[in-house]
Amino acid sequence: MSIRNQCMAALAAALIAAAPAMFVAALPQPATAQPQEPAATTPPAPAAAEPATSRETVENPYGPQAMWKSGDFITRGVLIILLIMSFGSWYIMVTKLFEQLRLNRQARDAQKSFWSAKSVKDGLVGLKEGSAFRYIAESGINASEHHEGALLEQIDLNTWVTMSVQRAMENIQNRLQDGLAFLATVGSTSPFVGLFGTVWGIYHALTAIGIAGQASIDKVAGPVGEALIMTAMGLAVAVPAVLGYNWLVRRNKVAMESVRTFGADMHMVLMGATSKSMSESTKR
Repeated sequence: MSIRNQCMAALAAALIAAAPAMFVAALPQPATAQPQEPAATTPPAPAAAEPATSRETVENPYGPQAMWKSGDFITRGVLIILLIMSFGSWYIMVTKLFEQLRLNRQARDAQKSFWSAKSVKDGLVGLKEGSAFRYIAESGINASEHHEGALLEQIDLNTWVTMSVQRAMENIQNRLQDGLAFLATVGSTSPFVGLFGTVWGIYHALTAIGIAGQASIDKVAGPVGEALIMTAMGLAVAVPAVLGYNWLVRRNKVAMESVRTFGADMHMVLMGATSKSMSESTKR
């Protein structure tokens, strides 16, 4: 082998032997980990406060309270009239109901105690003071015992007692009907009072539109709401008054049936006792 070939072979062997080391040196070496100081522990940031969940009550700018504050004297006058009508209607309905209940209780007591007595005067003692049935009995007894005088003697005793008992029953009926005329008046007039307030509220709405020059909702909502409130209040006053009037009239008719029955029976008893006493005095 020539010297040239030997040199080439030695160079190739040297390259082959140095190739792994050269490849490893060409690769990037990992950085040496340096000891790091421990990071300062920072406290966690406080959580943001949650917004309050309570609902705020927003005052209605178009409600009855606002209408009373911003209304004129006519608006306030209509409201006061409707409130007086409503208060008077409920007062009459409650008081009349208690009067009817008391009259029915007195009728039951009279049915139990009066007709089981030995005489009319004994039965009169068993009736309570202020009772409607005691008033009828006293009127009949007084008429039967006091039938004297030049004018009264021209009327026979039967007619005189009948008139006295009938007059007592009519007084009781008139007493039961007290206040019903007010209910009828309220039931028929309160819708028109509310309608007057409605017309006045619409007038305010038209005035607001004319002043503003445009029919925006903020200019019309207040007066129109006032008109609707007046209409609702008029109906709220009228409906209970009409229903209460019809109900009380019906109950008065039922209560007066017991009063008329007692008066008729009382008249018959008085006439029977009077005729019996007259026949005994004639025999003597």
